[in-house]
Amino acid sequence: MEDLERQLEKANQEGARHKLIATDGVFSMDGDIAPLEQICFLADQHDAIVMVDDCHATGFVGAGGRGTPELCGVADRVDIITSTLGKALGGGAGGYTTGRREIVEILRQRSRPYLFSNALPPSIVAGSLAVFDILSRKRTPTPSSEVPSTDRPGSSSSESGGAQILEASELRARLSKNTRLFRSKMSAAGFKLGGDAHPIVPVMIGDAQAAADMANALLQEGIYVVGFSYPVVPRDRARIRVQLSAAHSIDDVEQCIAAFVKVGKEKKIIM
Repeated sequence: MEDLERQLEKANQEGARHKLIATDGVFSMDGDIAPLEQICFLADQHDAIVMVDDCHATGFVGAGGRGTPELCGVADRVDIITSTLGKALGGGAGGYTTGRREIVEILRQRSRPYLFSNALPPSIVAGSLAVFDILSRKRTPTPSSEVPSTDRPGSSSSESGGAQILEASELRARLSKNTRLFRSKMSAAGFKLGGDAHPIVPVMIGDAQAAADMANALLQEGIYVVGFSYPVVPRDRARIRVQLSAAHSIDDVEQCIAAFVKVGKEKKIIM
């Protein structure tokens, strides 16, 4: 934040007409959440606008799944939000930019990627609109014959013997529970984890070859994870990035932890 303040002061001294602070909402290789409240405070102090890339938060971060601006209590102070339809929203392709009406109108006229790209397939557009609806609606009863077995993520039993589709808030709660379980037990086992409470969980290894070897060994245990090393992340900061999901059962998470502990001890990552 100190460096950001210096850059804003420098921009003021040089007479910059426009100042824009651009940040990730969640830094995808670390699981860290941007300090948006502090960023918005500096923006207010220096007459700057704020843009947040919220690709790794849309749909599941914040009480209503509206991302890091909601989580940090600055939803009305962020000027531009960009995000994707291809991660938590499940569309597989496409993205969007949202903000004040004036900004959106300018982008429709001046944004080259928007003007000179092919439109998204209608099926993805319709599916994405449905997801936005699901994020905010209450669950509705569904005939039991149309719903999978209730021991699978995404469904729950009603008192009358039928079933109901889980509403988005319940899925977010399940994701949060899975994340807490994984982070707490992995830390207790002796692993060093990056980030705080985000379901992107970097398991810090350090050595690039050790991270690659461990990822390969975990695959043999039935756990598919990816090792990242320089230049994707800083040198000597290699890590295995784990991504928790609401679709994971408690047994799935426990299996993953057990595999990490087994391979970690074999590779002498933990004692």
